[in-house]
Amino acid sequence: MSKATISLEDLACPSCMQKIEGAVKNVAGVDKDSVKVLFNSSKVKLDFDADVTPIESIEQAIEKMGYSVIKSKVKPS
Repeated sequence: MSKATISLEDLACPSCMQKIEGAVKNVAGVDKDSVKVLFNSSKVKLDFDADVTPIESIEQAIEKMGYSVIKSKVKPS
C-alpha cells in the first residue's frame, strides 16, 4: 500500500467532505478505512494500492465531483 496526501482548493462546506470521501472510497484499490478528508487544511489522506490504481485515478474521481486538485504526494510503503 502507498500513502497519499492530496491537496485541494479550499473546501467551502462540511458536506463537501462527505462528497469527496464517498468518491475516493469508490475508487478500486483504495483502503476505504484509511480515507480522511481534512476540512481545515483542504487535504485528503488515504492508503491505496498503486498496482491496482494510479494516483491520477483518485485525482480524477475528486475532480469529477467538482473539486480542484492542486497537488498530490505519494509515499510508497
